[in-house]
Amino acid sequence: MTIKNIVVVGAGTMGGGIAAHCANSGFNVTLLDITAAGGDPNTIVQSLWDKQLKMKPAALMNADAARLVVLGNLDDDLKLVKDADWIIEVIIEQLQPKRDLMKRIDALRKPDSIVSSNTSGIPIHAIAEGLSEGFRTHFCGTHFFNPPRYLKLLEVIPTADTLPEIIQRVTKFAEDKLGKSVVVCKDTPNFIANRIGSFVGQYRALAAIDNDYTVEETDALCGPIIGNPKTGVFRLSDVVGIDVWGHVTRNLYELVPDDESREIFKLAGVVEKVIQNKWLGNKTGQGFYKTVKAADGSREFHALNLKTLEYSPSIKVRFDVIGELKDLPLSERLHELFTNPKWQEDRGGGFIIETTLPILAYSARRIPEIANTPFEIDRAMELGYATESGPFKTWDAIGVAHGIELMKARDIAVPTWVDHMLSIGHQTFYQTIDGRTVGVYDPVKATYVPVDRHKLNIILSESSGTQRELKRNASASLLDLGDGVLCLEFHSKGNTIDQFALDMGKAALDTLTNDAWRGLVIANQGKEFSLGANIGMFIMALGDLTALEKAVRTAQYAILDFRFAPKPVVAAPRQRVLGGGTEICMAASRMVVAAETYMGLPEIGVGIIPGWGGCKELLRRNVSPHMTSDKVDALEHLQKVFETIAYAKIGESAAQVRRNGFLTDADVIVPNDEHLIGYAKQTALAMADAGYVPPSRDARSVYAIGSRGKAAMTMAVESLRWGKFISAHDALIAKKLTHVLCGGDLTAPTWVTEDYILDLEREAELSLFTEPKTQERITFMLKNAKPLRN
Repeated sequence: MTIKNIVVVGAGTMGGGIAAHCANSGFNVTLLDITAAGGDPNTIVQSLWDKQLKMKPAALMNADAARLVVLGNLDDDLKLVKDADWIIEVIIEQLQPKRDLMKRIDALRKPDSIVSSNTSGIPIHAIAEGLSEGFRTHFCGTHFFNPPRYLKLLEVIPTADTLPEIIQRVTKFAEDKLGKSVVVCKDTPNFIANRIGSFVGQYRALAAIDNDYTVEETDALCGPIIGNPKTGVFRLSDVVGIDVWGHVTRNLYELVPDDESREIFKLAGVVEKVIQNKWLGNKTGQGFYKTVKAADGSREFHALNLKTLEYSPSIKVRFDVIGELKDLPLSERLHELFTNPKWQEDRGGGFIIETTLPILAYSARRIPEIANTPFEIDRAMELGYATESGPFKTWDAIGVAHGIELMKARDIAVPTWVDHMLSIGHQTFYQTIDGRTVGVYDPVKATYVPVDRHKLNIILSESSGTQRELKRNASASLLDLGDGVLCLEFHSKGNTIDQFALDMGKAALDTLTNDAWRGLVIANQGKEFSLGANIGMFIMALGDLTALEKAVRTAQYAILDFRFAPKPVVAAPRQRVLGGGTEICMAASRMVVAAETYMGLPEIGVGIIPGWGGCKELLRRNVSPHMTSDKVDALEHLQKVFETIAYAKIGESAAQVRRNGFLTDADVIVPNDEHLIGYAKQTALAMADAGYVPPSRDARSVYAIGSRGKAAMTMAVESLRWGKFISAHDALIAKKLTHVLCGGDLTAPTWVTEDYILDLEREAELSLFTEPKTQERITFMLKNAKPLRN
């Protein structure tokens, strides 16, 4: 059965977020909450929904999605569940209210509808006890993580009564339509992510308190150096809410009487005191950290002293282990940290080692209680807590046998199944062949079993072994994705585009001419798709106009070559895609875009305009298609292009990117970025099968409005300058942009070639690069830039 209509009961932060995200994916949603007394019965649900509409970061991917959400109340509108394909309960975290609501839903739902409860810890089977067989077989738990739009993990929890096909339907819908990554969990306290995550947070917080580590030191040692977000432990609790941390931990203590490590789930006295003081983190303005306004008006970050409970200015923490190891790949970093004896004696390294080993052992002891294999636990932690490496991948990096040796030396209990795994000749939790993960150890079956992965989920780091990587340089690689499809992967810092990346692009196109290849995908799986051109390419040439012109021209035509490639080129952007990264994507034959893509051309902020084809492509995509009729005024469409560039508009979702004019009707938005490269590969093959023919390089495909448009737009710019809304330098940049977008000095509307607009772009960019104000901006930007990391 197809899921089309969704009812969400409970319009609080989580329920409203789930409703918004279902609407993001184009589904009709009815959002219900309790009935308001007197007056409008929908007052409560309306006020809660209004909060969702104001959420930062935004819950909705575009404003139009709000139209798909219909509001109602439980007295007048619960009957609407009879038409729902999926009913999601998201009310108060108490068993009896959930059971009472489910009894009402049971009497109203249609026989084939799915019902799920969103809970972070209440036993799922208890919620459905005593209800009809039809209800119980179609019922499961669905644990979304907050905010639902941005956190990918969805834990799906069947009961003993749940039909397997129901779990399959929920999983497929969540992954393919909502962009979720599903982990099917057992019905155990806090499921997987929060069971392990609670132990991780508690163990490290208690260790910090007991051993006199500051909150700043703890967060530094528990952050990126070991593959975690920079929020570490205490900053993370501020973000989540320290009261929430306390509630989850206390509940877990009560729910796991047989857990051998149960005492870890007792809150430290200092945490209890912080909660009593209502220092609950970001939502109250202070927790383990707070922001203070300094005398000069600037903001200062202060940290809590865990002994005195007083705040003082936060201190920049420095540890040798971070300084020496931070630039190594994570697996090498972990191996060095745990195998080099010097780090065990180091204050920073020692903290990491002494807190990580118990976490790894605890995770292993939870198998098969909460999961059947290490894969489910790793995946839940990587998706739910944004760690780069789950506990078992971390243990593999350390070395399983070495890890056991370290644990036993510290009297840390290691489950017998891990010893048995080693004794039968399996030295790692994961089985790899030619760099690709193909299996995971199953302790019950005492052998490797295949890793359950969606057919579209291509992991480039597993495709870059010696047999799949064709070429590599400092900034990019050329990979073989199989089936005759190449992949151009950027891997510089921030995936910025430099000469090495452009050289690899040329190598990719040269290779593509061979009959063995059918298409090219441009993709990577770094933190950002691309933060744009590496400005260093041009800084070195600033004193030599000839060299600068050559650098810009070389980049322009390296990118233009993608557009005229003889076989399909498919770009697969995701996350931030800026400047030159955007221009490369627009040069592709097709874009397959992740729903969470933030694309734009921000060059104006540096004091220049897009010079690698950005102006040309926005004209070609947004003006030219309308000008096949002589009854259309190009100025309206041209103004949209001008504003997109001049205001440096960055779409906050792929839907907004489309609205801003970067995508064509043929470009596709993919909800799940794990499927992105697989979908891009399929698209390239489908285009090849359909007999792809590249556009003609000589075609006059860009409409230039000429002097009439230039005069009108120049007058608008001058009006802004006269009104002191923009500076003289901003006006200069805007007029240069107008000159390019209108076709230069053309006196009448004319269709021109793409090369013609590129020449205008290059001329304008070169002249702006030599402006003192632009050079000041670039110098300031470089001086204040933060280090980039992939």
